[in-house]
Amino acid sequence: MMFVGSDGSSIRTNMPHSFKLEYWKDGPWFVGRLPQVPRVFSQGATLEELEENIRDAYRIMIEEQEPAPISGLVETKYIEVPA
Repeated sequence: MMFVGSDGSSIRTNMPHSFKLEYWKDGPWFVGRLPQVPRVFSQGATLEELEENIRDAYRIMIEEQEPAPISGLVETKYIEVPA
C-alpha cells in the first residue's frame, strides 16, 4: 500500500491487507471483485486461479497508483450517502 506524506513523498508498506472477495460463476469461469477496492475485478478457471488473479490485479493497481498532486495537509471525514 502507498501513503503520501505531507511533503508529497510516497511511502510504501508491505503489511498484508485482508479484503472480502465476492465471487460467482459465469459459465465455466469464477468471476470476482473486491468491493472495498472498486477497480479490482478478475476471473479464473478455478477459484484458486481467481484468487491469484485478484491478488495480481490489486498489486498492479497499487503499483500504478500515483500520489495525489497536493502540497499541503490532506484531511478526511466520513459522509453519508443515500441508500
